[in-house]
Amino acid sequence: MSTVTLRAGPVEVEVERRTAVVSSGLVAVAAALALLALCHGQDWATPAEVFTALVRGGESAFVIREWRLPRVAAALVFGASLGLAGAVFQNLTRNALGSPDVIGLDAGAYTGALVAITVLNGTAGQLAAGSVAGGLLAAAVIYLLSLDSGLSGLRLVVIGIAVNAMLTALNSWIVLRAEIDVALAATGWNAGSLNGVDWAEVRLPFAIIGLLVLLLVVISHAMHQAALGDEVARTTGVHLGRLRLLMVLAGVGCTATVTAVAGPVVFIALAAPQIGRRLARAAGVPLVPAALTGAVLLLAADLVAQLLLAPVALPVGVVTTAIGGCYLIWLLGMEVKRR
Repeated sequence: MSTVTLRAGPVEVEVERRTAVVSSGLVAVAAALALLALCHGQDWATPAEVFTALVRGGESAFVIREWRLPRVAAALVFGASLGLAGAVFQNLTRNALGSPDVIGLDAGAYTGALVAITVLNGTAGQLAAGSVAGGLLAAAVIYLLSLDSGLSGLRLVVIGIAVNAMLTALNSWIVLRAEIDVALAATGWNAGSLNGVDWAEVRLPFAIIGLLVLLLVVISHAMHQAALGDEVARTTGVHLGRLRLLMVLAGVGCTATVTAVAGPVVFIALAAPQIGRRLARAAGVPLVPAALTGAVLLLAADLVAQLLLAPVALPVGVVTTAIGGCYLIWLLGMEVKRR
């Protein structure tokens, strides 16, 4: 397959031509959706008014810069983060069903957040810490239970589904035992929503996701070697135990960071990597198409959520669940046909 060489100063990176073309197309789609989202609101703005507000300010600058732009940025960054998390776990398990929302990481992050809401004060910092701790604990349990004469991707997925079911039951019990106002807040947050997101809420999550992306860039070559098989990875000097630990930490971090702010936004991590892989026609699950597809999917779902019952905005998680359920049925049907 032909490749394209990208240069940035002394750094050169070879990228498959189709992957580069698909990534460019996804960036263009994301930019078009972002412009539409910035134009959409109680009062529609023209593209010219949006550009003027972003560059020079003006009468509508506050609404566009402080209300609409944080939501659009959150949809893009969080969607990319979920796409990366899904790609990491699908590479780790070598299974299309190996995504955080299927194997219990979303449920674990929600459990941690519920503890922060019901036991503590439920501040933004406590939600973030609880989500990360819950996601890491769920990942540790699944990872340890999956280790039996080596890590099996299928075993990890099956155990993850079982842990997901148990955590879902635990979360329901916590909500039922909580005070009515706390239970309502937790249930609403569980739907997954970008409503009311502002810059103060997303600055720290954006910084954390940026650090996790840097980590994935550093280990991306080792991940590619591991995708070719354990023996090939070992002969090329890849320390599989350390690599898998870093992959789990990066995937859990991406998932829990999004969950702490927006709640569990399900099925983006499941669908985005496989859609990106099919568009790029890649052998493995490439990270860049997965991230860009996730950004496009979440922003498109959020736009649908705003437009579907306008002027009432649905939680974006309702839309991603509806679309993702159809995708999961299709994916399972494809897996059955292969067998």
